[in-house]
Amino acid sequence: MKKRQRIAEAHPSFTHVANISAVGAIVVCLAGSVSSLAVAQQAGSGAAGGLPAFAPGMIDHMQAMRRFKDADQSVQQAPPIIPKFAIDEDPMGAIATFQPGGATFPANNPYFQNLGTNGRTCFTCHQPQTGWSVSAASIAARFDGSRGTDPIFRLVDGATCPNADVSTLHAKRRAYELLIEKGLIRIGLPMPSGVQFEVTSVDDPYSCNTNPTTGLTGKTTGIVSVYRRPLPSTNLDFLSTVMFDGREPNLTSQAMDATLGHAQASAAPTDAQLAEIVAFETGIYTAQEIDRITGVLHRDGALGGAVALSLQPFFIGVNDPLGKNPTGVPFTSNIFDVYRPWLGAHGDDEDDVERRLSIARGEELFNTTNINIAGVAGINDVLGVANFSGFCGTCHDTPNIGDHSVKAPLDIGIADAGAKSPPALDISGLPVFTLTCTQGPLTGQVFKVTDPGRALISGQCADIGKVKGPILRGLASRAPYFHNGSAATLRDAVNFYDQRFGIGFTEQQKTDLVNFLNAL
Repeated sequence: MKKRQRIAEAHPSFTHVANISAVGAIVVCLAGSVSSLAVAQQAGSGAAGGLPAFAPGMIDHMQAMRRFKDADQSVQQAPPIIPKFAIDEDPMGAIATFQPGGATFPANNPYFQNLGTNGRTCFTCHQPQTGWSVSAASIAARFDGSRGTDPIFRLVDGATCPNADVSTLHAKRRAYELLIEKGLIRIGLPMPSGVQFEVTSVDDPYSCNTNPTTGLTGKTTGIVSVYRRPLPSTNLDFLSTVMFDGREPNLTSQAMDATLGHAQASAAPTDAQLAEIVAFETGIYTAQEIDRITGVLHRDGALGGAVALSLQPFFIGVNDPLGKNPTGVPFTSNIFDVYRPWLGAHGDDEDDVERRLSIARGEELFNTTNINIAGVAGINDVLGVANFSGFCGTCHDTPNIGDHSVKAPLDIGIADAGAKSPPALDISGLPVFTLTCTQGPLTGQVFKVTDPGRALISGQCADIGKVKGPILRGLASRAPYFHNGSAATLRDAVNFYDQRFGIGFTEQQKTDLVNFLNAL
């Protein structure tokens, strides 16, 4: 049976939205005679008491990049309605968005409105068919469909560098190659004050970090450009950390900075607009709803899909493995129980039965596989132990969600480069930074990384390479994976963990884990 026929029969309300074209980020800069600093100062009240320390420098940089003019002026279009419950086809079946509070009409909601100057909206980079993020495949299709004029393709952060040549279609494709191939947005962050390390060298194929107009002006000054995946703007009721590096104190601040950065707004959004954006983001739930082989994911006792997800209890610290659960309830590695009823799957359709069994086995592997946790900055160094026996849930502890329930940036080696480059991941095309620690307890240590991670916010050597783990729901719709897009598929991600921690998964176990992750 063809995929779309199976999906349609499994869920009669399924509709395929093939012509929603929108990928982007919430970004904003400055226009006219108003200075970037003035715009940043305007933002004080809306950002819940003022901008975080990194934000003025980031906003100033993105506004200054207006010197490189976008030739394209297209505007992001939104659908007329986001229904209370909607299903969109994705590579593994279909993903659902559920709004318990009812439908949203984009014409009346600033999340979908053009608050900036470059045609972007929040919806540009955060769309339902890609799990309210973007996928590399969706961006490539948008490039081909618009010949690179879609609002996601803006020099300020969509290109590898704002000064990239976009004079021809071929040049455009090259300028936006990281966005098209890996779904990566450029993030330009200022070196923090009091930084404990120097950028002693950069191998940058785009010369963005090495050009003082767009990048570094010294070993501890200027802008560092890193390339990261846009995080989903859904399931945010389960969020413990905002942004991969935890740089935003809350969602209101994130919406403010995104509008003043990615959308290049000439004025800060109002408090009312910010509140509406955050209310929409925290009022939607997204999960895989239909599997292309076994159909709906909430049949026969299973609890897949967006509606069941919306009922999942959560509080900061729930199931934390290091004793930060405010209720005192001990940690359990049984993170997911969505597909446990399928461990006894049976029926006449052998493909259907085997798929359900595989998904359920993958869930059990996630919950029960012992992992020797060693060399993880943020765990082993904090605990003062070289290694200990843990589980997937040691780092992905939030029940039925899979992120960490407290702020816990970790370095498991995803950003490593040079001799320590993880063999299962593809870091080609990313700049490589050599960072030398000059202060603090790690003085003298040298790191080679594609992204300094949390260290660009804290300035601490101990934070080099640290990022948070994202929520694991809706994975099938938003490849590639990890903050730098280095895992093209979930199989690549599983292979990375298998190699990094010496787990020893069999090929069948890898398949089961991938099938489970695709069903989230």
